[in-house]
Amino acid sequence: MGTAPTIAAADITGLVLAGGRGTRMGGVDKGLQLLQGEVLAAHAVRRLRPQVGVVLLNANRNFAAYEALGVPVFADSVPDHPGPLAGMLSGLEHCPTPWLLTVPCDTPRFPPDLAARLAEALAAEGAHARIAMAAAPETEADGRTVLRRQPVFCLLHIELRDSLRRFVEEGGRKVGAWTAQHNALTVPFDRPGDAPDAFFNANTLADLQTLEQP
Repeated sequence: MGTAPTIAAADITGLVLAGGRGTRMGGVDKGLQLLQGEVLAAHAVRRLRPQVGVVLLNANRNFAAYEALGVPVFADSVPDHPGPLAGMLSGLEHCPTPWLLTVPCDTPRFPPDLAARLAEALAAEGAHARIAMAAAPETEADGRTVLRRQPVFCLLHIELRDSLRRFVEEGGRKVGAWTAQHNALTVPFDRPGDAPDAFFNANTLADLQTLEQP
């Protein structure tokens, strides 16, 4: 009887996406905003380190401040900052492992077992599976709870690099539109004990104040 395939932490590079424009925060560099005395990107780097073999960071300004976090920093390789897909592409272009795990800089409480659970789902699906993304419960305005995909919390294989480059160069901007081309797995993070606010992100300064609450 064969052994089930696995994806080890050492086979995964973690990428913190901090290359956005911070538009909903008035244009500030979101990854450098303080949360409990530390910049948001530092929270993300620290949470990633135990889950992966290597950590990288994507940024498009304030490089020295990000390099001070002790991880390699890479800018978008395509012009005009077209969004998270450009950061993901930069990560794939510099990824030293077979797999890349992407997380945004503004969601500091993402699950401590994010990499393991996405990797487990991909390994269970078989060798053809190349992308898995998280999904988390959210409460709708009518009170219903629905599972909503979190497309930038994504584990993907480096062989998808050329596909992503073509998509971005042809004007593609939506993460979901690209991942749909590759039959991305959706991995629910709704087990008993999963933190309900694990995927709460600081889009605005008010959101950041919410995260400051104990």
